[in-house]
Amino acid sequence: MILWLCLCWGFSPSAGQPDSELMARYLEEQLLADYSIVEQVARRVPRQAKFLQRLETRPRMSEFHVRSTIISRYAFTTVSCTMVNSGSEAREAVFEMQIPAAAFISNFTMSIGNKTYYGEVTGKEKKNSTDDKERHKKPPSPTEGRENGHETFKASVFIPRKMQARFTLHYEELLQRRLGKYEYTVSIRPQQLVGRLRVEVNILENSGIVSLEVPPLRNSRQKGNGKAEGKCDVSPPPSTVIGHTKTLAKVTFNPSVVEQTRIARNGILGDFIIRYDVSRELSVGDVQILNGYFVHYFAPTDLPPLPKNVVFVLDSSASMVGTKLKQTKEALFTILQDLRPEDHFNIIGFSNRIKVWQQDRLVPVTPNNIRDAKKYIHNMSPTGGTNINGALQTGAKLLNDYIAQNDIDARSVSLIIFLTDGRPTVGETQSSKILSNTKEAIRDKFCLFTIGIGNDVDHKLLERMALENCGMTRLFQEDEDAASHLKGFYDEIGTPLLSDIRVDYPEDDVEQVTQNFFPNYFNGSEIIIAGKLINRTSDKLHVEVTASNSKKYILLKTDVAIDLPSRNDIRGVPGLEDGKGDNNYIERAWSYLTIKELLNSRLKSDDIQEKDKLMEKAKSMALAYNFVTPFTVLKMKEAGLHSEPPQEEFISPSTDGIGEKVQSLQGHKAPPGIRRGQDKQRIKISKTSADGDPHFVIDFPSSKFSVCFNIDGEPGDILRLVSDHKESGVTVNGQLIGAPAPPNGHKKHRTYFSTITILSNKPERSYLEITPKRVILDDGERLVLSCGRSAVVRSRSLEVSISAFSNITVTIRDSISFVILIHHYKKPAPHQRNHLGFYISNSKGLSSDSHGLLGQFLSHEVKLLQESLNTSHQEVGQNQTGALKANPTNTLKVKGRLVPVVWKQRRIYNGQQEVECWFAKNNADKLIDGSYRDYLASHPFDTGTSFGTINSL
Repeated sequence: MILWLCLCWGFSPSAGQPDSELMARYLEEQLLADYSIVEQVARRVPRQAKFLQRLETRPRMSEFHVRSTIISRYAFTTVSCTMVNSGSEAREAVFEMQIPAAAFISNFTMSIGNKTYYGEVTGKEKKNSTDDKERHKKPPSPTEGRENGHETFKASVFIPRKMQARFTLHYEELLQRRLGKYEYTVSIRPQQLVGRLRVEVNILENSGIVSLEVPPLRNSRQKGNGKAEGKCDVSPPPSTVIGHTKTLAKVTFNPSVVEQTRIARNGILGDFIIRYDVSRELSVGDVQILNGYFVHYFAPTDLPPLPKNVVFVLDSSASMVGTKLKQTKEALFTILQDLRPEDHFNIIGFSNRIKVWQQDRLVPVTPNNIRDAKKYIHNMSPTGGTNINGALQTGAKLLNDYIAQNDIDARSVSLIIFLTDGRPTVGETQSSKILSNTKEAIRDKFCLFTIGIGNDVDHKLLERMALENCGMTRLFQEDEDAASHLKGFYDEIGTPLLSDIRVDYPEDDVEQVTQNFFPNYFNGSEIIIAGKLINRTSDKLHVEVTASNSKKYILLKTDVAIDLPSRNDIRGVPGLEDGKGDNNYIERAWSYLTIKELLNSRLKSDDIQEKDKLMEKAKSMALAYNFVTPFTVLKMKEAGLHSEPPQEEFISPSTDGIGEKVQSLQGHKAPPGIRRGQDKQRIKISKTSADGDPHFVIDFPSSKFSVCFNIDGEPGDILRLVSDHKESGVTVNGQLIGAPAPPNGHKKHRTYFSTITILSNKPERSYLEITPKRVILDDGERLVLSCGRSAVVRSRSLEVSISAFSNITVTIRDSISFVILIHHYKKPAPHQRNHLGFYISNSKGLSSDSHGLLGQFLSHEVKLLQESLNTSHQEVGQNQTGALKANPTNTLKVKGRLVPVVWKQRRIYNGQQEVECWFAKNNADKLIDGSYRDYLASHPFDTGTSFGTINSL
């Protein structure tokens, strides 16, 4: 089998982290949208498409799933893709994904047949290792460049006949605010119709979401690959569902095959985009603090614009002929119209000759000057070579002389906007010399913004020129949208609000702070600073912002609470509070910004020793946070032991089948020497359980009887089953889904457990989320397991055993065991849903103070009384229980409460065993402490530490 991985040249990658899955689930439960019924519907491919698929020789994509969680502008994205080879021989499958150029990849896994390969981030070596040669990997391709701010990740593998391959890519990014919006983009380019295509984006912004929009798909620059996006059409793509509250939002895009053909006949080829903004109430900005790290978002509004002095330097060489120059002129006409009366400007056109519109001056914005400028631009004609150095020297001298010789506003902003489509061919052509000349000419007095159009530009030269001179760069393709891209970039920098912004924190309180001085702040953008706290015991962080605007110099001060709850604190969400780099989204934002700054500093440096030092620092940090950067690489390794094909028969609720498949990803290890016969005796299932609709059974072995009750909750309710957070550190919650009641039934609907969440915080925190389809284990490292394959995984203090299509056994510290039964229906009736049953196997490790609907009975005995005609009670002996079965008026004594009960029979263990029990009516009224509503959790990771109290782990 040939296996290779190709990371694009100059790749800027990222990751989907453990918390992305946990947080996405948390967000899901906070929203009203219920997609369970939608997911039950089979997606059928039209006959014509099936016929075309049979003619195809390449493997077919059966599933493409993108799941993203954005927490305070920081986005975790996971892309899953399944390809099936239905042919009679091995065929090559290519997984290709465009990701944002600013993103970092952190992991990539592949499962081909019975083998799993996982990516390991290592330091990049100059020479290919012999291990790489043995794996037949193809070298990285330098031809895969940037396209509209994206880079391409590609992996290729041969799939054996009649088998499938699954690719999973994780990346993450810090969203940048532009034109007043954060824009999150998912590239959807399967290049074929997909049986199951789904994009799901969950957003958590505790500052408050003030706007949210999903525009139509943004199509690729290639023509003929789909319908063009209509200029007047602002509606979301078909099958898009949007739901949000004040702080939470969920957006899904789930087109059927038929809907995909309506979008593009041969498969969708475009970008799914979400734009949103957040509320800003504090003038000093939004400061979020979590476990020793902070991130500060500063984006003031309602400030008067600063006057600007701008010189446009435009390439008019022969290569600009045709569309590029036409688009540039159109954009400049609009930009000139947007200049303000207090602004001053000039225009320079360059080829092998330099042509200045107004010699030795910048002119004010007047109707006549704008008219004359448009005439000058209109008459520009493409000719000659490209003298980049001469054009920049002329522009810098023009602006420097104007600043020196005129009484300009001290708080005005000066800048050069430089546009080209090529490389230097006339005059000075050496990039290093052009850079040094430009830096010497500008001397930090103003900023240079560079724009490259087409594939022939020296994007590294443009990027470094902008970086060294406090500007930004943009690269655009030559297409019909170039004019709007140019105008959009100008809009980003066209309204300066502040200059010389400095953000300070007490030196004794913080360290390793990212960039805190910014020459300019433009309307619609955002300044982001992050750092580490030195003194974690302090209760506040002092913040000072100094800057200037068109009216005055400003100073903003505030103290941000560190240990007090606030609207910016989301420590209630598991995985975000224990200070580990993998779990702290603020720490990851800090590491992301720090690595970006190290890369930029290295790019700007001319000192070899300094460049090496910056490279080693960036590499060390990238390895610590599992980021792929220009100095690290993702190497594929085979995971653990080989597995055997999963058994297809339904397995009874025992531990049969354990050990068939061992997955050992991201540091999880399989317990050695497990055999099926050994584990059969090790695990026993008690009657104490919650299963079915849901039916609860409590077994009291010493009293030789069982008690049962129902809970008629509402779909979406989360029931606290076991709550022992303070003592053993264990919490179990179960979430309900709904189904219609069967015909002639007395209930309005049925409810089942769709998810069981198990949390353990001793000796270290671990989280388990179990559904009928998969198990997610997060103990600082994340592992996703399918319920359709037998597997054993051992974490630091946790062991998870999956018996394919049957049950999951969870053992905590060898003294607590739970068994979760998986109920699957091949042909479910309308009132049936795939669901879970929860059974307590071993409760020795739980404390006597444990609570919850099941947990409160584990250390307490219940007495059975017989009610006589004179209402006196007599205690029933152990051997008298059978004689009372026919008596409808029996009573349980629970903590001094008297509970009338009746005799019933219940089926448990997938209906394979009958249990005789005393049944308490009315949602266990008087049997349980309080009402069942006191056991409703606020979210799946709620760890209510005592009865009637809701806390979060």
